[in-house]
Amino acid sequence: METLKLRIVEINTTAYVDEDFLLLTDLSDEQIKSIIGPIVEMEREQDIEYDNEVLVDVLKNVYPDNFIEIYTKETIDYISI
Repeated sequence: METLKLRIVEINTTAYVDEDFLLLTDLSDEQIKSIIGPIVEMEREQDIEYDNEVLVDVLKNVYPDNFIEIYTKETIDYISI
């Protein structure tokens, strides 16, 4: 049985930190960039709008066998001890 190697990746696609999101995934940086990069560039060049959920949906469609979950900093629980 193969062990799934998950990691948390913070994705930044704009100058606004509040629009960043986190992925819990087994995808590599290259896999993520190869899909999200062209979408972000198209938005910048052609004024096409997307939201982070769209980016994640595209990743899930391209890599259906991989683990991909989206989180925002607001959805992460914080425990202070």
